[in-house]
Amino acid sequence: MVTVSAPAEIKEQQRSRAAVWLDRAIIFWLFLFAVFAPHSIAATQIAWVGGLLTCGVRLFFRPRTRTFSTPVDYALIGFLALTLLSSLLSYDPNVSTGKLRAASLFTIVYLVAWNVTSKHVLRLLALALVASCMVNVFYTFGERIVGRGVKVEGVRAESPLERAIFVNEEGEAHPGPVKNGDTLLEVDGKPLRSPEELVAALDDVSLEPALIKVYSVEWVGVVRVERGRLLSGTTPLERLGVASWSRGRDWRATGFYGHYITYAEMLQLIASLALGLFVALREKRSLSGALLALAFAGMCGALLLTVTRASWLALLLSAFVITLVGLSRRAVLIMAGVAVPLVLAGLFILHEKRQVGFVDQSDQSITWRETVWREGFELLKARPRHLLVGVGMDSIKGHWREWGLFDEGRIPVGHMHNTPLQLAVERGVPALLLWITFIFIYARMLWRIARSDRVEGWIERGVVLGALGGLVGFLASGMFEYNFGDSEVVMVFYFIMGLSLVIERKQRDTMSAKR
Repeated sequence: MVTVSAPAEIKEQQRSRAAVWLDRAIIFWLFLFAVFAPHSIAATQIAWVGGLLTCGVRLFFRPRTRTFSTPVDYALIGFLALTLLSSLLSYDPNVSTGKLRAASLFTIVYLVAWNVTSKHVLRLLALALVASCMVNVFYTFGERIVGRGVKVEGVRAESPLERAIFVNEEGEAHPGPVKNGDTLLEVDGKPLRSPEELVAALDDVSLEPALIKVYSVEWVGVVRVERGRLLSGTTPLERLGVASWSRGRDWRATGFYGHYITYAEMLQLIASLALGLFVALREKRSLSGALLALAFAGMCGALLLTVTRASWLALLLSAFVITLVGLSRRAVLIMAGVAVPLVLAGLFILHEKRQVGFVDQSDQSITWRETVWREGFELLKARPRHLLVGVGMDSIKGHWREWGLFDEGRIPVGHMHNTPLQLAVERGVPALLLWITFIFIYARMLWRIARSDRVEGWIERGVVLGALGGLVGFLASGMFEYNFGDSEVVMVFYFIMGLSLVIERKQRDTMSAKR
């Protein structure tokens, strides 16, 4: 029999206490992640890195953290291995290997799946994500009510704003006149609140030309306006050469993010989660039901204000899947009836804000996509190595001219606007096939859990339904956007996946115990 000395016993107790506190710290980072994911990529990544570092320290203390296998392991790790290979063989290895940090976001899945062992924590994390998202929803509505910037009407031909110059990324200067209905958001990097502030900025002839950020229907850019060219007059409007002004309310909602598409994709995922929770709730005529219904309605409203068709369609498909799996036929028909006015409202907003229809060949964003899709397929077929390992992540940005992409630079330089095509072009067809396998395994897992009657707790069932619907929406919008390359969106996607894998593990453990 081995005896342990008193100092050794004390040391072991101290190590155990340290392990307990480290486990609590990991949960703290996960809650921080859930709270900031709908708002800030910086804060969310701090929580992610903090959680990983704490997990690393936790390895030195007993008892060791248990790791669990998940259904997606082999496909996900294989996809990431081919991503690494394509980066090393890239046309621009320095750029592509730098993008591996974004690829490493997959660790969020395991940070959640391995460290959430309590049903209570699982439920609170899901609710925290939904509740936190409502902060930016209220902000979006509040900002729209208050308005921002200076929307000008009746811009005269002699106005200094009419002679504004736009300088593109290549340094080429083109006329960029401010037009009727444009909203001036900033001047020299500072928010613009009134014509008086603009006049004060343009009156100072000692400085370089003023840089004015302008929102004009589908375009947000910065134009250069010469100072000291104001007209004579007694009022700011007369000196600017405009007839009237008002607060701008025409922009596409971005929440706390920098881009409306990112915000729309995030809203689709979390709105799906909120709807899944509502559908799974047995007593819908309750405080919980009212709050979840309010959350879903608010997110739908904010999503409408992004004026992003792909995400609208994504949420519509997500809601269809969630209600089809989680509700009776009668309830599905009721939900379909509720969706009709939302669809009509979306079409009205689309026409009013973007002056296009849902499918409109006069819309440049559609013709741009058709162009880059064609070019992407041509690049993929151009050489066998492109099919095998791709061209490397982000190498397109440095080689698009030699490959003749983006209509020889006549359309915005960016990406393929299609997730499967982007993955194939950048990482090769084998990597795409593994990604499809990974998604298929995850979808099949969610479908089986959602269709079973062994899920413990309505929140757990709601998470699975929301994850399934969100996945369908994510795939649908990915046909028109490279949403898998948007870190803010992918972090939320992986977080919800991690919660779903916790539920799958607990269901598996329960079934094993019954045997």
